[in-house]
Amino acid sequence: MTQSTILKTPVQTATQQSSAETKGTILWVDDEIELLRPHIIFLQGKGYAVETVTSGYDAIEAVKAQFFDLILLDEMMPGMGGLKVLSEIKSFRPGIPIVMVTKNEAESLMEDAIGDKISDYLTKPVNPSQVLLTVKKLLEGKKITGEHLQSDYVQGFNQVSAALSMGLMANEWFDLYAKLTRWGMDFDEHPELGLQQTLSEQFREANAEFGKFIERNYPKWLEAPPEKRPTLSTDIVDKYLVPELQTKKSVFFFVVDCMRLDQWFVFETLLQEYFTIKRDYYFSILPSATPYSRNAIFSGSFPDEIEKRHPEIWAKWEDDEGSLNKFEKEMLDKLLERRRIILKPEQKYIKILDAEFGRGIEQNLLSYTSNKLTSIVVNFVDMLAHGRSDSPLLKEIAPDESAYRLLTKTWFMYSSLFGMLKTLSEQKDVSIILTTDHGSIRSLRSARVVGDKDAATNLRYKYGRNLKCDERNCIYVKNPSDYKLPKRGPAVNYIIAKEDFYFVYPTDYHHYVAQYRDTFQHGGVSMEELILPVVKLLPK
Repeated sequence: MTQSTILKTPVQTATQQSSAETKGTILWVDDEIELLRPHIIFLQGKGYAVETVTSGYDAIEAVKAQFFDLILLDEMMPGMGGLKVLSEIKSFRPGIPIVMVTKNEAESLMEDAIGDKISDYLTKPVNPSQVLLTVKKLLEGKKITGEHLQSDYVQGFNQVSAALSMGLMANEWFDLYAKLTRWGMDFDEHPELGLQQTLSEQFREANAEFGKFIERNYPKWLEAPPEKRPTLSTDIVDKYLVPELQTKKSVFFFVVDCMRLDQWFVFETLLQEYFTIKRDYYFSILPSATPYSRNAIFSGSFPDEIEKRHPEIWAKWEDDEGSLNKFEKEMLDKLLERRRIILKPEQKYIKILDAEFGRGIEQNLLSYTSNKLTSIVVNFVDMLAHGRSDSPLLKEIAPDESAYRLLTKTWFMYSSLFGMLKTLSEQKDVSIILTTDHGSIRSLRSARVVGDKDAATNLRYKYGRNLKCDERNCIYVKNPSDYKLPKRGPAVNYIIAKEDFYFVYPTDYHHYVAQYRDTFQHGGVSMEELILPVVKLLPK
């Protein structure tokens, strides 16, 4: 077996240096290692410990005997070639980053190396700076990114605080919420920074101001024409769907129930491979709950207008979403008829409530491309939010916002929704609009409410006779018509929770406070519930 070579610094060998004194330990494998001495000395001068061997066999033995943070591996060596060494090492150290170094620029070789999960690829002759950049990216990339993220956040934190004190316009709220959401997702990758709590407090501060903003402006928006106010649930079809129906393409309209912006950002990272994505934002109507917000999307009408056309929807006091949203297809048909859009064949409407049914739709999806419009409602994200509230196991799996995002990502990766979107990405004659009806917020503070025994049971909004709540914690709607809400009978008023409050009755108060604390709820006023994405997906 070929003798291994260990290059020494004037003071220590690489193996003698403690990990605390180095930025990482590198194994460089090359049968002409002496020619690389200047590169190795350069890396050592930058704080890396470098150990070397001159054959693939020695490389395998070295990795079995010692821990390395990174391997630089020559592709062409006598005896065992680099690709074989790569495969052998990955069989017992699958997580170690390996950089292939070669003179061969053949694309097939690059593909073979990438298929064997190399971390990077360098072409000889390499220069020291090129090697340093690759090493620094793989060994210090997370640390450097974290330092920059921390610096950017400190600066951004002050900017957000200043903006909140000055007051924001509607579009500025979109930008601020997206910025806070992105920070939260970045902090998921860098928990060592310890900034999650600070961000949570800033979310709470922003939501307090957002509640005031909505309370001041929402009634005015309801009286203004669409072009004079921000986009609301009632405007989605006119603004985004109708223009697509006027093209020659087959249009797919997806509504993912209860999808927050952070969840969409997670989905977006997985969809970027397949689509060019055009993202916009809009505000859900109030209450930000399915019977109101999704009916508003499909009908283009506010709840009091729906009450006149479909009085049976609001005939019951309880919010049974199965019955209150059973007219969505008819509502959309009527809306398109009012816009003088005649579909031939008529719209296909699908509601996916379980995985098995979703798989069936996914397998037959291409048969729907002969329709001008296919509307698909996907309920799983809403079911996940409710399931976490009811299941101790799900709450343990997703104890916080970060884990909740990860759980949603795992679902999406294996969902029929992702499968359908990937299938459509291969069709050049389709147009895809995707949105949601409302989001959800992690409810952490209780608000005591009193009212009639027949009042609604929802935790983020209620309607009933003589409802009362501390108005610091809710929007009190004495006259439902002011918010274009169904009247439901004499002396009925609404209360809509602000920030992260949830409503609890005085009876057995502490029991229900504990039961519902730290659950994801919707229906109230928060950025997470009201600021929503609407996107157009263009197949690449």
